[in-house]
Amino acid sequence: MFSDRLKDVQAAVQARLDSALADRAEIPVVQAMRYALQGGKRLRAFLVVEGAALFGIPATGALPAAAAVEALHAYSLIHDDLPCMDDDDLRRGQPTVHVKWDEATAVLAGDALQTLAFELCCDPSLGAAERRLDLVRALAQASGAEGMVLGQALDIAAETAAAPLTLAEITALQAGKTGALISFSAEAGAILAGVDRAPLAAYARALGLAFQIADDILDVEGDPAKAGKRLGKDAGAGKATFVSLLGLEGAKTRARALIEEAETALLPYGATAENLREAARFVISREM
Repeated sequence: MFSDRLKDVQAAVQARLDSALADRAEIPVVQAMRYALQGGKRLRAFLVVEGAALFGIPATGALPAAAAVEALHAYSLIHDDLPCMDDDDLRRGQPTVHVKWDEATAVLAGDALQTLAFELCCDPSLGAAERRLDLVRALAQASGAEGMVLGQALDIAAETAAAPLTLAEITALQAGKTGALISFSAEAGAILAGVDRAPLAAYARALGLAFQIADDILDVEGDPAKAGKRLGKDAGAGKATFVSLLGLEGAKTRARALIEEAETALLPYGATAENLREAARFVISREM
């Protein structure tokens, strides 16, 4: 069952992250790292583990990569919440890192989580050195100025743009800010197996865009208590979103169509990809 499998991955990834920090000095920056790594859906980690399973790689052989993407995601959230970025004071129902500690600690904790991600990608249990190098390269490309950071930069620039973004522009923005790390996660198993990534890349492109559309929908009609963060900020700031451009029903229709695309991309893997299909359906059914 998907929900049970997701919980198993959540627990295993949390244990791996806790282990990675177990022997670190008890200083504020490490405490902030641990704090930022608590909770979350762990969807990206789930994609890594289930993508690897398609190629006969057991969960234990993919776990460091799954933990790596969650460490990198946590870094991105810490920095995204900073006053110079989105300026949020609530994340996963708890005070954001810069609120609980201070801005300098938040910056350093994010930096350290980013480097931890690449350390985890070098874990020998992930296989041959060549495969680990491929994984490091893919994560760097997904998270840097070709991927997530590019999307974040475009998002910041949009705040002072003369006109709201068009649908094509916001799609390109989100392909970096949200989609790039989801793509890495879905393709990591194929990278570790040294096989063609094309079907999983197509799955991830559709899934990543559906994920962001679902977030925009939740920002309009979600429950802040379940989301664990403030909602409605984009609308209040007059920023273009998929909902503002497509309308609420149009956004829901587009998200459903993208999930169908994602499921179709998995056809080459047959029944072995059922958990990935369930993950796609989860993206547009979640409440937080």
